[in-house]
Amino acid sequence: MIRVLSLSNPRMAQAFVDYMATHDTPLQVKHEGQEVQIWLEDDSKLDFVEAELAMFIKDPLNPRYQAASWHTGSTQTKLNYEHYSYWQRIRSQAGPLTMAVIFICIAVFILQQIYGDQTVMAWLSWPADRSQYFELWRWFTPAFLHFSLLHILFNLMWWWYLGGPVEKLLGSGKLFTIALISALLSGWGQSIFSGILFGGLSGVVYALMGYVWLTGELKPEKGLALPRGLMIFSVAWLVLGYFNVMGLAIANAAHVFGLVVGLIMAFCDTRTPREKRT
Repeated sequence: MIRVLSLSNPRMAQAFVDYMATHDTPLQVKHEGQEVQIWLEDDSKLDFVEAELAMFIKDPLNPRYQAASWHTGSTQTKLNYEHYSYWQRIRSQAGPLTMAVIFICIAVFILQQIYGDQTVMAWLSWPADRSQYFELWRWFTPAFLHFSLLHILFNLMWWWYLGGPVEKLLGSGKLFTIALISALLSGWGQSIFSGILFGGLSGVVYALMGYVWLTGELKPEKGLALPRGLMIFSVAWLVLGYFNVMGLAIANAAHVFGLVVGLIMAFCDTRTPREKRT
C-alpha cells in the first residue's frame, strides 16, 4: 500500500477518492491528526493515480470531480468532518510564533481595558528619555499596544494572513527577524514624527506586506504571494492616512518605515548569488 496524498481539507480528499472510484481505482482514506491521507492498494496503478493527482491539484474545483461524487452516490465515508473547525484552520495556517504574538497582543489589550491605556503604556511605550534606553523591551513592545477593538482585529488579521505563511514556508527564525527589525525601525520612525505615544502592530504588518509581495514577484518558487490588488489597496490606505480622510489617528510613519524595511529584506533574501568563477 502506498500513500499518494495528504490534505487538510477533507472535502477535497473525498472528491479525489470519488473521482478515482469512477476509474475503477479504489483508494483508502485514513486520518492522521488534522490531515487526511489517501492510500493506494494496487501498486500497479501508481503511475495512473499520480498523473490524475497532478491534474487534480492544479484544478481541484473542476466540475468533473463534483460530478464524480454524484456518480458514486455513496454516503459512506471514513472522513470525519465534524472535527474540522475555524480554530483548527487558524492553527493549521500559523506557526507557534504567529500564534504567540496573537496571544500577547490580546493579553496586552485586555490589560489596557483593565488598567487603562496610560498605565499600560507607561510599562511598554517607546523610551521617553535616556533613563529608559536600557529598558530594552521598550524598543519593541509598542507593537503590542492597540487602542480599539477595530485596531487590534485589523492588525491581527493581517499578521495571521501574512505571518502564518512566512513562518510555515521560511521558518520561525525568518518571521522573528522580520518582526524584530520592523518593530524596531518602524517604532523609531514613528517616534521621530509623533513622539512616544503610539502603538500597534501595523508597522510589522506593512513590513510583511512588502516582504511577501516582493518575494512573490521575484522568487515565486518560494511559495509566498500577495495579490497585486491587495498591495495596491494597502499602499492607497497608506497614502490616504496622510490626508486624514478617515478621521482616524494612523501611525503613518510606522507604515512607511515598515513597508520599506520589508521591501529591502525581501530584495536581499531573493538575490541570486553569483556563481564563482573557476
